[in-house]
Amino acid sequence: MTAGPHLPERTSRAKGEPTALDGLLVIDFTRVVAGPACTQTLADFGAKVIKIENPDGGDDTRAYEHAEIGGESAAYLSLNRNKRGIALDFTNPAALEVVRELISKADVVVENFSGGVMKKFGLDYASVAPSNLRLIYCSISAYGRKGEFALRPGFDPITQAESGFMSLNGFPDGEPVRTGPPIVDMATGMSACNAILLALLARDRLGRGQHVEVALIDMAVAMTGFYGMAYLISGQNPGRFGNSPNGSPTVGLYQAADGPLYMACANDRLYRRLVTEVFDRPDLITHPDFAHRKNRTANREKLRAIIAGIFATDRLENWMAKMKKANIPVGYLRTVEQGFNAPEVRDRDRLSRIPHPTAGFVPNIEPPIGMGVTPTVDPVAAPLLGQHTGDVLRDTLGYDDRRIATLAEAGAFGKTGKAD
Repeated sequence: MTAGPHLPERTSRAKGEPTALDGLLVIDFTRVVAGPACTQTLADFGAKVIKIENPDGGDDTRAYEHAEIGGESAAYLSLNRNKRGIALDFTNPAALEVVRELISKADVVVENFSGGVMKKFGLDYASVAPSNLRLIYCSISAYGRKGEFALRPGFDPITQAESGFMSLNGFPDGEPVRTGPPIVDMATGMSACNAILLALLARDRLGRGQHVEVALIDMAVAMTGFYGMAYLISGQNPGRFGNSPNGSPTVGLYQAADGPLYMACANDRLYRRLVTEVFDRPDLITHPDFAHRKNRTANREKLRAIIAGIFATDRLENWMAKMKKANIPVGYLRTVEQGFNAPEVRDRDRLSRIPHPTAGFVPNIEPPIGMGVTPTVDPVAAPLLGQHTGDVLRDTLGYDDRRIATLAEAGAFGKTGKAD
């Protein structure tokens, strides 16, 4: 690596440790964020994930411009670890036969094409399930696979906007704000992974697979959480509240004399400790405006101004020490750089570097799941476009070199594609 922070090489897992999904074959037709996030988790825990891409450019995220290394984008590298990559041209009949043969051997298929694409090629669940009754087939889309909006394309920020989720983000006097990271996409990917694992458990009991689906719009609605539930109960439309839920004066961002902190002092017990042990202001309990939570909410602007004035009188580190001693939930407001170099992250061994065929090494962010008996596999960087086409056809389908060469001549791997 020639840029970015120094990262250690990743320590290998212990020899002989089992994986949670060893032997599971996943055919991955996904691209962009939600689908690849789902299949990456399966791959991280031992599934054999074969990522099929269009030879003409492959996954859209390969061209994203956040940053790149070794000819690959940060977005693509972050979502496609531990997969084997092959390139097949679906418009080529020979390639389609290969795809169908892979599906016939699969435990799981995951796809997030626009509605109708898989059916157009005869690869939808109804078309492929008869030849593989134990198949788990997961469809990820913006608006679901049935109904009036099934063919409508959509992306994370659109569903944030349309579901009401975006209306909850930002400050009361400003416009609604989408989240920076594509949180609906990521949550949809996690839910799709959950759906697949649930279907696999059901298959063990029932002896058959099923079609499962997850839609971004459904996930965005679900993620309104208790604010959505409050609307259904009260009929009152929740608004934006910035960094302080419901305008709570004891939850939010404050400025010490030399820097910001975020405090989440969300109940009476914590509030009492804050004002007595940290602020030495018992009057903020005894005063009738602040004696109870409802009173504090009613007088939140007054209380917030008092708290802000107190924090401004001393340095950040002094406040952090006092609040940690009193066991008040508080944290530094960090940039990504500061967060990634913070002891809370570094002590967890979350960041490393792993080998890459064109870059030498690329950064790696560990999966956020720890398992004592079946830990994650040793990470392998996201594949180059079509990197494993020949190996997959040999190992998974038993093709010989002559058959692979014939497929290449027929254009199955694209106009200029070949299988090593």
